[in-house]
Amino acid sequence: MNTRGDALSEAKSAEAVPPQASTRHAEREQDNFLIHKLAVREHYRDDYWRKHDPIVEDRLLWRAQTFRHTVHLLPGQTVLELGCGELRVTRALVQVSRGQNSITAVRFQRAKPDTVDIDSNIELLQLAELPGQLAGRRFDCIVAMDLLDRSISSELLHIVHGLLAPGGEMVFYESNPWNPVRKLRGLFLQFSGKRDPRNLINRSDLYELLSEIGFIRIYAVFNDFVFAPLTRPVIWFLRNLSILLENAPVIRRLAGSILVHAQKPPRSKEPVKISLFAHESLRRAVSVVIPCHNEEMNIGPLVQRIRDLYGEYIHEIIAVNDGSKDRTGEVIAKLATEDDRVKALHRVPPNGVGLAIADGLAAATGKYVLTMDCDFQHLLPEFRDLLDGAAEGYDVVIGSRFSRHSVLLNYPFMKILANRAFHAIAVVLFGRRIRDVTNNLKIMRREVVQDLRLRQPGFAVNAETGLQPFLLGYTVKQVPISWINRTPGMGVSSFRLASVGGGYWKVLVGLWLNYMFGIGPYRSLARQSPASAAAGEVASDHATAR
Repeated sequence: MNTRGDALSEAKSAEAVPPQASTRHAEREQDNFLIHKLAVREHYRDDYWRKHDPIVEDRLLWRAQTFRHTVHLLPGQTVLELGCGELRVTRALVQVSRGQNSITAVRFQRAKPDTVDIDSNIELLQLAELPGQLAGRRFDCIVAMDLLDRSISSELLHIVHGLLAPGGEMVFYESNPWNPVRKLRGLFLQFSGKRDPRNLINRSDLYELLSEIGFIRIYAVFNDFVFAPLTRPVIWFLRNLSILLENAPVIRRLAGSILVHAQKPPRSKEPVKISLFAHESLRRAVSVVIPCHNEEMNIGPLVQRIRDLYGEYIHEIIAVNDGSKDRTGEVIAKLATEDDRVKALHRVPPNGVGLAIADGLAAATGKYVLTMDCDFQHLLPEFRDLLDGAAEGYDVVIGSRFSRHSVLLNYPFMKILANRAFHAIAVVLFGRRIRDVTNNLKIMRREVVQDLRLRQPGFAVNAETGLQPFLLGYTVKQVPISWINRTPGMGVSSFRLASVGGGYWKVLVGLWLNYMFGIGPYRSLARQSPASAAAGEVASDHATAR
């Protein structure tokens, strides 16, 4: 019990300390706690990667690619990496960004990492407080790996919000508390007298916290089933299975990680105006074919963005109006009057995306032909990878949604299951290593286009354009892309699995009959001589009107 003299002494001491000094002391204590927790998390994570993850370099490259695809990174945008530790993620970020983005890498541990091979675009900071030296700075993107501890997550995310530029995006990878292997490891540590120093935050709490802070476009998705303990012989199988498991109801809760994305308002920001032209050999060489059905909201912004980013590549943009009931035809006609590179192609019934693509390919006159859908505007920064493949000399380059470097969000599980089943059977039937040939994002030499035999009036045409180049012996490269299903503002997709699935199996069986026995609906499929190819057109069994 305090005596009266003790109480008076304490009161005098309290009076001797100015309120401002007391506040500053409390703030320093809070800063010290935050940095201490971040340093502990950073050290624990680096130690785990070093000792227990046999595929850590591959994994972090996948994550860096996922970050790039999630924010659709453009050259010149600034990146802040929190908790860079031993710089493993930093090096992966440099690789996937092609060294075209300045990266500020922040470390919280006191020991300095090996910086011998660090790129000149890297700014390495050792921080004893946050925001510290970052105060007043703003970044386009912020990325971190396994830093959010329940005790500091609110404070850290408030700081992240302040460090982002308006419209900026954050991507965090966090350990999933529901992961059964993590739980078993925690029990083993307790039994051996050790403990896991992390206090992980779950997915639903992350949603709530980010919303309260003021972030928008929030999603936290379960990610990555390729976690320890594992051996290299099973890694390939798990890599192929992981995307399916990540999207499977209930099972996905057992994933190794949670991918967290959020954006600082405003939702709509001024598009970065920059040219992504990099290959002189492809200057004015690419015809872009875009089938359009009720796309009045999308086609105008899409064409404008293609011209902004890839104008030097464009030979022509062929917008195919496939029986739209809205103002799509009017919008396309107006675009054609404003730019002579835009060609309006108006079809009359019978309609179908396969018929529209066949007509667009037949009308293309560029050295290369790029096919895409109207809802691909957010994917445009990733088209660089397709154009790189064409410049490397590949006859066909396909955008793959089902790569370990891809991001697949809001994609119906049954469509994933059907897609994976289709490709598994195709691999067995044709003996080719294919991951995703049914996506309408491909760039092909015009000679390849002229050899195609297109029979399908609907979405299954994408299986024809994907499989036939393999069977014709053309060189094909598959590059990872992200896939975020349509938002309400983009309209409604007309794809319905139940109604279009039969077409895909017809393509598979028909091409197999030709491949094995030279019979069936594709028996005329063959590579033409250069002379005949120069005069040929895309073959189609359907009479179409323009």
